[in-house]
Amino acid sequence: MAWWRKREEQPGGQVAAMDPTLPVIRLEHVTKIFKGDGDETRALDDITLDIQRGEYVAVSGPSGCGKSTFLSVIALLDTPSSGRYWLNGRATDRLSPSEKARVRNLDVGLIFQSFNLIGDMTIYENVEYPLTLRGVAPADRKARVDAALERVGLAPRAKQRPGSLSGGHQQLVAVARAITGRPAILLADEPTGNLDSKSGEALMQMFGELHAGGATVCLATHDPRWLTQVQRHVYLFDGRMVDRATAEDADRRATH
Repeated sequence: MAWWRKREEQPGGQVAAMDPTLPVIRLEHVTKIFKGDGDETRALDDITLDIQRGEYVAVSGPSGCGKSTFLSVIALLDTPSSGRYWLNGRATDRLSPSEKARVRNLDVGLIFQSFNLIGDMTIYENVEYPLTLRGVAPADRKARVDAALERVGLAPRAKQRPGSLSGGHQQLVAVARAITGRPAILLADEPTGNLDSKSGEALMQMFGELHAGGATVCLATHDPRWLTQVQRHVYLFDGRMVDRATAEDADRRATH
């Protein structure tokens, strides 16, 4: 996927500054607490972690362990209750909401578990939309959207709307939307959860190709088949990072 390596310039002709000596993602003592009706849920609990540029990392653990919150914090969709997060060497607590939105649009591709497609847009328009926000030229947008839809096997359905597709096909639209922006960081929340085994294997092969092309990939999954494909495996349990034995014991207890 040679096209992945080409990172277009930002408006004004400057490419996003990235210091290759720094971790692309650095979390220090990050905690995320959700409060409501007198109680609180500690979704993340004192997470300290570095992810290096170009790494392929899986995050796993039982349902409710904090995987989705972990990805939301990395994607700048959630703000830590305490602790600090640096993205590309920049302290994210110093970014304004508009700066966070700009960073997400330029550097982060997020494949949501719930798809987050726009129902009154066609498949093509859903995939094209982030490029439109970025100001990519129409001819380049078309080439990239066509390539992404072809890559996930949905080119013949480009004029359909999300409501006419199965959950698996909607997941693939979300994948196409994420990869067409050529993000430096690709985050995927249970990306194979709605796919059959063949489609899931094809998608994981594509993630491997994107990683080989230079992307930093962070995958949240509960499927043990994919853990052998990554470089590093992070285990979460009740919002905390734990060792492998503790995580596997928790998984066994959760499934029995």
